[in-house]
Amino acid sequence: MSAVSHRTRLTVVPSYRIAVGRGLSILAALNIVAITLTAMGRSPVELAGLIVRSTVGSRFGIEDLALFMTPLMLTGAAVWVGIRVNLWNIGAEGQLYAGATAATAIGLFTNWPTLVALPSMIVAGMLAGAAWIFVPAAARAWLGVSEIVTSLLLNFVASLLVYYLATGPWADRVTGALASTERLHTAFPELWGAVHLGFILALATVIGLGIGLAKSRFGYETAVCGSNPQAAHYAGIGVAPRILAVLLLSGALAGLAGVFEVAGTVHRLQGGLANNYGYLGIVVALLARGSCLALIPAALLMALILDTGIVLQTTQISSSAVLAITGLLVLAIAAGDELAAYVRVNRT
Repeated sequence: MSAVSHRTRLTVVPSYRIAVGRGLSILAALNIVAITLTAMGRSPVELAGLIVRSTVGSRFGIEDLALFMTPLMLTGAAVWVGIRVNLWNIGAEGQLYAGATAATAIGLFTNWPTLVALPSMIVAGMLAGAAWIFVPAAARAWLGVSEIVTSLLLNFVASLLVYYLATGPWADRVTGALASTERLHTAFPELWGAVHLGFILALATVIGLGIGLAKSRFGYETAVCGSNPQAAHYAGIGVAPRILAVLLLSGALAGLAGVFEVAGTVHRLQGGLANNYGYLGIVVALLARGSCLALIPAALLMALILDTGIVLQTTQISSSAVLAITGLLVLAIAAGDELAAYVRVNRT
């Protein structure tokens, strides 16, 4: 009897298959980009050389990568911690704005010493991020209302609130900068060029989060609540309080990203401060899959893609084309992950 070959999907995909799948998919996407650029009359080789020199090949480029990575690691962690228990926080963008606003209030309207102001900004930003998601979190925990829609809608509210503050009561009256407050009185110290302390703290936060959830009772109980809420209930684990706690933690992480962005990179509250980091955090979290530590290389990859887009725009390639290239790369990675999960099985 002849063997029949068909494909089946693995429940757990080995890391090496994911790495190979992503590598091949990125290579395929780059080939498509190269063909497209050639058709546009541009030299892919020259552009590739420029990208390498401008990103990983120069100190300025590496500094940019670190500055991009800082909020991406935290918004990625904010989304990842929810996905881990089958919750989707799509509102990291709004929580980032909330954290930045709270930090700005301290940075503008107090004259505290740096050693007091910076920790206060961190605490205030995390509390603001958690507060911003509290209503969606409580509605999801006790009423079963989808956190996807409610957290998403609050992004627009937060964005408009920041624009109102930056152009109204908190507007810069000294320089007259449009849609911006004046420079904060307190900032995170710079460690290497433009790379500030927030980068190290973001790294430490992601590493600590991964270890904490893997080793703690809270991490175990929330994992059980996510995988089987009914079993968690019979085991005496309060599902609703754990859902609330996870989403509040998610909001706090996104709020922390806002603190580092406003007090470490931009130094003032302004419209568009979030720069889509909240939405890009979803991509980072999905790339990390089940590993919290994988958020770090995932954020690096996304930072490299963003930095590449900026370099391409300096060569007069339209922003629409850059956006299409970015989307193609992300799509290719997602396709590579999916294809890596399938293996050929022979049955007689």
